[in-house]
Amino acid sequence: MVALGCKYLAYLPPEQTAATGVATQDDKLRKNHYHGLPFKVTNYFEFIARETRELMAQLGVKRLVDLIGRTDLLKELDGFTAKQQKLDLGKLLETAEPHPGKALYCTENNPPFDNGVLNAQLLQQAKPYVDEKQSKTFWFDIRNTDRSVGASLSGYIAQTHGDQGLAGDPIVAHFSGTAGQSFGVWNAGGVELHLTGDANDYVGKGMAGGLLAIRPPVGSAFRSHEASIIGNTCLYGATGGRLYAAGRAGERFAVRNSGAITVVEGIGDNGCEYMTGGIVCVLGKNRRQLWRRDDRRLAYVLDEDGDFRKRVNPELVEVLDVDSLAIHEEHLRGLITEHVQLTGSPTRRRDPCQLAGLLRKVCAG
Repeated sequence: MVALGCKYLAYLPPEQTAATGVATQDDKLRKNHYHGLPFKVTNYFEFIARETRELMAQLGVKRLVDLIGRTDLLKELDGFTAKQQKLDLGKLLETAEPHPGKALYCTENNPPFDNGVLNAQLLQQAKPYVDEKQSKTFWFDIRNTDRSVGASLSGYIAQTHGDQGLAGDPIVAHFSGTAGQSFGVWNAGGVELHLTGDANDYVGKGMAGGLLAIRPPVGSAFRSHEASIIGNTCLYGATGGRLYAAGRAGERFAVRNSGAITVVEGIGDNGCEYMTGGIVCVLGKNRRQLWRRDDRRLAYVLDEDGDFRKRVNPELVEVLDVDSLAIHEEHLRGLITEHVQLTGSPTRRRDPCQLAGLLRKVCAG
């Protein structure tokens, strides 16, 4: 950030809120706070590498790994204060002797546990239809070791037709089981992933389009608004698309969201931080710290206990009753209807009109 000429925007205690727009794509903020160019970052790391090589040459060391364990090259400095002078760092500077036949550092390859098999299968089966821009539906089982499912397909679509080039002829994939991390990451327009089960963290991270719909297994005894169905940090940095989940999301939900539309049935702490666009609908309880400093964002939050206003900063957030805003009430009804259709949520048992009366519209203050 220093190499880019970033002008730091300090946190403001005791609210601990960063200045508005610190993480946006606002051209004005870029102009005022980032004066550097990408090549300066390249130069910065080249200078670091050059200086490192010069220091290693002075020490007579050829490789970085040869520095591991070389505590003999360290020198203990005399302390300036009475407390510092009492410190004995001798034990820290002792040379560690490895066991016979062992090294001081890892000398074996550490291949990833997930070889991307499911990702490859999805791409292989869908590729001919992507090339011809033909819609097709697939079915797969999924395990929690299957990570970043959909990423390869979205990447191929973006490379071939652009990230929204297949929006009119979607590739639809149905999964059953527990998805690993980053399900639907960087989802492109035209990729529709339906999951029956649950998912780990980072669902829909950076998604640009398409659809993610997650529902619990048939016969699940959990009440959707009380049980988590997706993990933490979902929809991080999303720029588009739709996410519907018939259950609760974890902490830091929709952080840095700038365009995605989502309906979930509860969220954890610190939801919607630095959110600059898109729409979030929470049909359940949210915990503390909903939003910090941000702008141009909209959320519908269920306020069954009537205490939502007590948990927002009125200087940053304006709270309005949906039932006094006909346009938003109708818009909300449409979101809930689509959520129910795609996830089979038990919310269907409630009259959308009655549900809308319990919601509060939250917008920029």
